[in-house]
Amino acid sequence: MFEIGWSELMLIGIVALIVIGPKELPSVLRTVGRTVGKLRRMAGEFQGQFQEALREADIADMRKEITDITDTARSSFTSVGAGEMFDPLKSIREEIRATVESAAKPKTEAADAAAGVGAPAAPLGALVPPPSEDPLPPPVFPPAPAAAPIEPPLSTVIPAPGMTPAPSTSQQ
Repeated sequence: MFEIGWSELMLIGIVALIVIGPKELPSVLRTVGRTVGKLRRMAGEFQGQFQEALREADIADMRKEITDITDTARSSFTSVGAGEMFDPLKSIREEIRATVESAAKPKTEAADAAAGVGAPAAPLGALVPPPSEDPLPPPVFPPAPAAAPIEPPLSTVIPAPGMTPAPSTSQQ
């Protein structure tokens, strides 16, 4: 801020010692130090208040942007209709249906023009070719191996009433 070097400080100190005197110099330096401290605190408080005002201005700008975005989103939902909500599957379904119908329309118009018929376009089911006269043979699978008879394990055999179960040969 102030470009004061060591030589200037030495000159100021000598002049202060001569003008003020050695007896009063410590109290004057103490007073000057307190005053400089007060000035620094006031400058710090001013900077803090200025930074806080800047933050509040930034927050106000962000709030304004957020309210603009929410208003835009609300208006887009209200423009869809009062009773219907945005349905992405419905819009995709309609796009696919329009694409299929537009692809089918030139084919039926060309067929009608070739036949000399000025009738409206045929439904989509009429565009499916008839099954071929020579269908594919049914698939041939190898025979399944013969299944072995299923016998329950000995531990699950329930003895008939009045009979005692046979002793188990397996050790646990």
